[in-house]
Amino acid sequence: MAQKKWDIFCKVVDNFGDIGVSWRLARQLVAEHGLHVRLWVDDLESFQRLCPEIDPALALQTRRGVEVRHWTANDTAVADVVIEAFSCDLPASYLAAMVAKKPVWINLEYLSAEAWVSDCHGLPSPHPRLPLVKHFFFPGFAKDSGGLLREAHLLQERDAWRADAGALWASLGLPQPLAGETSVSLFCYENPVLPELLKAWAEGETALRCLIPEGRALAQAAAWLGQSLHPGEGLCKGNLSLHALPFVAQEHYDHLLWACDLNFVRGEDSFVRAQWAAKPLVWQPYPQEDGAHQVKLDAFLRRYCADLSPSAAAAARSFWQSWNGGGNIAPTWPAYRDCRGELQAHAASWAEDLAKRADLASNLVIFCEKLI
Repeated sequence: MAQKKWDIFCKVVDNFGDIGVSWRLARQLVAEHGLHVRLWVDDLESFQRLCPEIDPALALQTRRGVEVRHWTANDTAVADVVIEAFSCDLPASYLAAMVAKKPVWINLEYLSAEAWVSDCHGLPSPHPRLPLVKHFFFPGFAKDSGGLLREAHLLQERDAWRADAGALWASLGLPQPLAGETSVSLFCYENPVLPELLKAWAEGETALRCLIPEGRALAQAAAWLGQSLHPGEGLCKGNLSLHALPFVAQEHYDHLLWACDLNFVRGEDSFVRAQWAAKPLVWQPYPQEDGAHQVKLDAFLRRYCADLSPSAAAAARSFWQSWNGGGNIAPTWPAYRDCRGELQAHAASWAEDLAKRADLASNLVIFCEKLI
């Protein structure tokens, strides 16, 4: 192919969201498409949480085949393809250097299930001052969108891991679930209804163990318990057992999603990975003051619930909406819990249908080839 060198620029937002997507995309472009990729990042310390090999003190380093550069590094050698992740704005010096080379310039947008995404995907946007054109590339669920990030062998790897459930739990440092116990992973932003949900689980009739990665939800859970809860520790209250997990690299987080019966996820990267896990999920979009996150939530629920029975669709909508600001979540839990069998079958068929479409990295490479 004509374009061999790609640059991806990423500003870390909310600690892990944007860099999670950018890092995953960079690795796949190198491993599966043979490209030379430079990933420019403004916050290497946060990046290190996702990729422990990253040295925040180094402005230039190569990790897993990707050349990682700190954003402040002074380099105006423009690549053949330039990806501006999530409208992060390119450095002025780099943008000026692009005028001479005129690379393919892509704005990788946020994921949304909204109908307008298909209409805007791939549209050009001329720069107001410079003789440059940027194209919008939208991830999405529709066939005429950019698709979703998915490594070539992800689903085969998932199924192979599940064949040995004991090893899967051992890799997370946890024992096998007890008979009849529901395992839930909880990765979320601060949520005012979390204490109410934990209380409902503790007072429930069946055993539930909640696995909470180090972060915001863990602090909330500890406050609800009235005592500290650190990674590696576990505490019980009623029929609920809480286990604090250390923050893990991206691929190990996949293992957690594959192992659990239900996954609470947030933002974009974990949201997509939970869908590939083929397990029931509950999504918390990044909260926005203008309520845009509710629009995104509703748009996805319309797609996701379309093939569910009326009762399961109503239970999913009610529980998800309560989790995302609706409040009064405890009464919505039993109906959602009782639909778990149908929700599990639906999650598996949903992932299978999505996997029939080309992945985002492949779509992006083809799109850029056409612009060369």
